[in-house]
Amino acid sequence: MTNTTSTTEPVIGGAAGAAAPAPDVTGGTDGRRASRPTPRKRRQVWGVMSTREKVVRYVLLIVVLFITIGPFLWQLSTSLKGAGEDIYTANPSFIPSEPTFDNYLKVAAAIPVFRYIGNSLLVAAIDVFGNIVFATLAGFALARLQWRFRKLVLGLFLATLVLPGEATIISQFVTVKDLGLADNLVGVALPGMIAALNVLLMFNAFRQIPEEIDQAAVMDGANAMQRLRYISLPAVQGTIAVIAIFSFIGAWDDFLWPLIVLQSPENLTLTVGLQYLQGTFATDQRMIAAGTMIAFIPIAVIFAVLQRFFFKGVEEGGVKG
Repeated sequence: MTNTTSTTEPVIGGAAGAAAPAPDVTGGTDGRRASRPTPRKRRQVWGVMSTREKVVRYVLLIVVLFITIGPFLWQLSTSLKGAGEDIYTANPSFIPSEPTFDNYLKVAAAIPVFRYIGNSLLVAAIDVFGNIVFATLAGFALARLQWRFRKLVLGLFLATLVLPGEATIISQFVTVKDLGLADNLVGVALPGMIAALNVLLMFNAFRQIPEEIDQAAVMDGANAMQRLRYISLPAVQGTIAVIAIFSFIGAWDDFLWPLIVLQSPENLTLTVGLQYLQGTFATDQRMIAAGTMIAFIPIAVIFAVLQRFFFKGVEEGGVKG
């Protein structure tokens, strides 16, 4: 009797083997997944902001810009408004209907504004020169030279930052008066010729320079002044620009110290001289706004000239080679 039971063996090749569906681990019989694939999460790329983050940042920048630049633009708008335009209305116009420079001419006629500008420029120039020279020398000595009591002197500079300027203003006035510099522009500039903060800024800038460069210069026979001139100064130009800008703004905007030292009207600085506008023309805010703009112009010019060095000072410390 012939046995009709046969064993079915898997087909290795051929059309039948090619058409055989692959096994599905998800339970499907036709080679397709039974469930939908899970969407992949978008990977965060470092340095790439999403659209939402950009919108939030720009909104915050606009708010900060409005807070900082808004008062300046409003003063500029007020200074350009004529006498016939009401600046006290409930809904004032930001753009002047008839712009005019008459308010600036009235300021020049009311006070010797150009003489006051010259006095302020002289005081600011003395302070800028003094801080650049003396703060640079002091910072270099603290950072690159080895001498006794160096750490003690550095601690004293740090301690002076805690004291407000009003705490030492009486002693400064007595010193200036004993030197015979009262009611003198040199006496106004003298206390600001070197600031502790500027010394510390230069100290930090010089400290970022690798010591191996100084050691190599010493091996070549360079003295301290040669190392300062040819090695250290080219590497700290940005910090020097920062000190120059800070010194100029501090001397130009100072009001309390010139008010105490100066008595003669012809020796007044611009910030003190502009107070005559507040007293004589208290109701004419247009002239006060024009005087404010006159005081702002030199600061804007100085910053525009030194801005590339100013921003370089933020990342000061690297040595190019």
